[in-house]
Amino acid sequence: MAQALWQGNWIQRSRLVSGLVLFTFAFFHFLNVAAGLVSPDLLEAVQEAREAVTKSLPGQIVLYASLLVHAGLALWQVAMRRTLRMSLTQWLQLTLGVLIPLQLIQHVVHTNYAARVYGLEDEMSSIILMLWTGPEALHQYLLLLAVWVHGCIGLHMWLRLTRWWQHAVPYMIGVAVLVPALALAGLVTEGRRMWDFFAEDGFAAQIMADYNWPDAAERVALADATNIGVFVFFGLLGLALGCFALRRLIQRSRSVRIRYEDGPEITADRGLTLLEMSQMKGIAHPSLCGGKGRCTTCRVAVTDGLDSLPAPSPAEARSLRAVNAADNMRLACQIRPTSALTVKRVYSPKGRRQVHAAGGEEKTIAVLFLDIRGFTARSAGLLPYDVVFLLNRFFDAIVPEVTRTGGTVDKYMGDGMLALFETRDAASSAEAALAAAANIGVALARFNRVLASEGEDPVRIGMGLHLGTVVLGEIGAAGLAPRTLIGATVNAASRLEAKTKDLGVEILVSREVFDAAGVAEVPLAFETFTLRGVDGPVTALPLPRASSLDSLIAGQPAAS
Repeated sequence: MAQALWQGNWIQRSRLVSGLVLFTFAFFHFLNVAAGLVSPDLLEAVQEAREAVTKSLPGQIVLYASLLVHAGLALWQVAMRRTLRMSLTQWLQLTLGVLIPLQLIQHVVHTNYAARVYGLEDEMSSIILMLWTGPEALHQYLLLLAVWVHGCIGLHMWLRLTRWWQHAVPYMIGVAVLVPALALAGLVTEGRRMWDFFAEDGFAAQIMADYNWPDAAERVALADATNIGVFVFFGLLGLALGCFALRRLIQRSRSVRIRYEDGPEITADRGLTLLEMSQMKGIAHPSLCGGKGRCTTCRVAVTDGLDSLPAPSPAEARSLRAVNAADNMRLACQIRPTSALTVKRVYSPKGRRQVHAAGGEEKTIAVLFLDIRGFTARSAGLLPYDVVFLLNRFFDAIVPEVTRTGGTVDKYMGDGMLALFETRDAASSAEAALAAAANIGVALARFNRVLASEGEDPVRIGMGLHLGTVVLGEIGAAGLAPRTLIGATVNAASRLEAKTKDLGVEILVSREVFDAAGVAEVPLAFETFTLRGVDGPVTALPLPRASSLDSLIAGQPAAS
């Protein structure tokens, strides 16, 4: 999790660290102002403790370096943005980030700068009183509030990567609201107290002298310094926006225009695939394989500009041949337009829902089919409830052997089931499947002994176990689509299970399973089967009892 929190390049990490420093400073600044709600002595004590760090040489270096780095990187990111399309939260954070320096410049000039140059006593009470006579008090509070909201948004966007943050959010929202509210109450309390002293006869001049307030000429100089700072900031902001505009002009000169016959017309950078262009512009474009060229759901008919595209790669040509695509059909995830194109999406999602939440992913896993032999004849003389009772007892006995090794039951099919072993890699999947099949054989024998004690006939099963590449994804109507798997591997495992009935054995295990599991030698003869609907022969090992798999894999070296 720590790796997730600190991911990114040095620019992102520098902005994060500098932002955390500034947010910490704002937090303790708020607490300092809030102390005025309790007493002037606590207000002064908290300020002294805070400034022991922030006014020390290391503290000043860290604080001002963080301020310069954070502001500089923010302007850099504005200049380097590819688009101004952002979410509402991002726009709010950016707007606050621009407004903060305008108030911060005035605050720094009239406090830190005035203290260093004109000897102003920048005690919290003095600063609050100086601001209390005009709208500056509200302006400075809004400054701190803008810093606080800006920091809270950034903190949330960062910590949402952790599991614990979602549980802490309701409490953190309370803290986020309480801290500035207490600070406002402290500001009002101390401001009124100091103004009562200031308004009494004879005290105003004494207070101004004690705190060494700047005179009229010095106030003009401070205002000039503030204006210079604001002009510099606007100059840097204008430079950043100018760089952004220049980069956009250069990008447009190197861009390509795409017109969708059933949609909008867009302009996107060259070098991107058509699918990437669609995704960047928010255009609905299905792609179940994730843009790898292993499906044809993203294919388009190129009605204008086909001659400018290079010939399909072998992978793209193979996928297009599989669906007998027309000559003008191309895969959007594989073509990179360099000149204007007019295209028509073959599959254009309608409504707001584009594709299923889980479009699909390829994995190499072991698949197990299991079926009860002769169950139709056996259940003919049973009452319906007795059939349900027997099946549930059977599955209660064997399914735990699947889940214990990391497998899952994908679906139940009456008196059978399909189990898959979706683990970290093919080797661990094969190992888990072999262990599960062996344990099912043991569990079946134990279950049959219970049936015998009840005067019932034993249950016989057939299993087919195969390993290969499948596609896992949602299959069904949108919103009602369970996650399942399809592919030649599933069909092969099903055909192996059906073959066990002809051979009179309990299980057929393909050689691919043994090879993936690292079972180097098997002291039994494999057989080669031609299975209906399966391309090419499948070599598998027939075993009269699945429980004998334990002795076959015992002592074999683990797969690397």
